[in-house]
Amino acid sequence: MPRPHGFACAADGDGTVRITHQGRAAATLRGPRAARFLAEVAAGDPQLVMARWTGNYRRGNERTAREHPRNRR
Repeated sequence: MPRPHGFACAADGDGTVRITHQGRAAATLRGPRAARFLAEVAAGDPQLVMARWTGNYRRGNERTAREHPRNRR
């Protein structure tokens, strides 16, 4: 599965964190969730963390597997 890419995050002054994927809004985190997210980004791979938090981490071969003749119904 390819590594996630194209994510960016920006923390506002009021503690809100906005995550974008290829320029489009993907998630907005506030309060304790935003603090947990920022701590996780600092500790690990930021692209992977942002993909996991936005739910956009399953983008491997699902589409091609769905089109395989064995999986058609």
